[in-house]
Order: sequence, then structure tokens, then C-alpha cells
Amino acid sequence: MSSHSLRNRLALAAALVAPLLVALALVPFRTDLSNANAALILVVVVVAVAAFGSRIAGAVAALSAAAWFDFFLTPPYQQFTINGDDDIGTAVLLLAVGLLVSQLAVRVRRLQVITVTDAGHLARIHGTAELAQATTSADAVAAHVRDELAELLQLRGCRFEYGTLLGRPPRLEQDGSVSVGRRRWDVERDGWPEGEIELRVSGQGHYLGRFMLDPAPGTAPDLQARLVAVTLADQAGATLDTAGRTPAG
Repeated sequence: MSSHSLRNRLALAAALVAPLLVALALVPFRTDLSNANAALILVVVVVAVAAFGSRIAGAVAALSAAAWFDFFLTPPYQQFTINGDDDIGTAVLLLAVGLLVSQLAVRVRRLQVITVTDAGHLARIHGTAELAQATTSADAVAAHVRDELAELLQLRGCRFEYGTLLGRPPRLEQDGSVSVGRRRWDVERDGWPEGEIELRVSGQGHYLGRFMLDPAPGTAPDLQARLVAVTLADQAGATLDTAGRTPAG
């Protein structure tokens, strides 16, 4: 199991257990602690889980926090029932805020190594975002991202491939690492692995396709560049999902 996969599994376990443990710890204080403050404490737990793990872990943590908030901290206690309108509103807000903040926490973790002083990287991200907002053409965004990836990662070529996943090529992961099979590849030390590398594109959790990267010999893009590449692919995925269509190739 790769360290990335292990991290995600640990985060998912924490998403299920941590809100429960914190809610139990708050039980002795529930008569003195306002439900709003209790909800804020649980939101902190959701953020911590999301920052460590994935979007899925953050969403599970938000759902778990809302459920145990209802069960332990709102009357009638030890029942999945809420009678007070204020308590219902707090529970709904806890779920909504937990889901939103968990997504932001994952995004911040992914981009934390992209320094604000790197104008080139920021310009790529900003330019792609502007294009995605200005056009409804999935083809245009996919072509723009292909060009950006080729320049950013010093590729000989780059193409978008839609459909069923074929083969098991090396993969550029969401955290900027590169995996070959079950093994993590040290790009900084060894450069790109041989052959094409896939960068998967998803929208709303659904697989849409992948960019196939053809690296130039002797190149080794740093982690910042690889994280920017992942972000550009995410932007392409959001546009493809919204457009409800696939690029031409």
C-alpha cells in the first residue's frame, strides 16, 4: 500500500471516529456549553480531518459531526431527533459549514507549497480560471490546459484521453507525487519514469478522463510545478463536468 493510500485510509477512519470521541467528551458540559459553541468545536475536528486526508474524508467527518451533535448534544439526548428549531438550524449549519470548510482545507493543503511569489504559476492558474468562466467550450479549456501542462512540465507532448482506463501507466497523484504501480517514484532524484504518465481528470468525484504526459528526456519538474499541474487538471475537470461533454481529443 502506498503512503498516499494509507494516509487516506487513516483519514477516513479518523473521520468516522474523531467526531464521535469529541462529542462524547462534550457530554459532561452540554448543559453549560451552548450548542453553537459545541458545533464550532466539531467544525474544527472536520477541518483537521480534511487537512490531513481527502475531500471524501472531510465530507464523512462533516456528516459524522452532524450526526453525533444531534445524538449527544441536543435534546432529546441519545436519540437521532431534534425538537428545537434553533438546534435544527445549528445542526444544518454544522453540516453545511463542515462540508464547505473541509473542501477548502483540502485545497489549501494541496496548494500550500505553491508560493505566492511565483508569478508564473499563479498566472497559469488564474488564466485557466478566467478561460473556464469566459467560455462554455470544453474543447477550448482542455486544449488550453494541454498547452499549459506541456510548457509547465517541459513535455514533448500531451494529449487528453477520455473513456475507460487502459493499462497501468505511471501516475501523477493529487498530492504531486508520482507512483509507478504500488511504488512511489522519486522525481527529484530520478526524473520522470519511462513512458507516458497519466494525470487523471475528475468532476464532482466522477472520473472524466486523463491527460497523458510525454516527458522530455532528462527533465524533473519540482513539486511546485507538479502541484500546479494537478490544479490545472482539476480546473479542466470542473469545466468538463459543468459542460456535460468531453473534449475532442
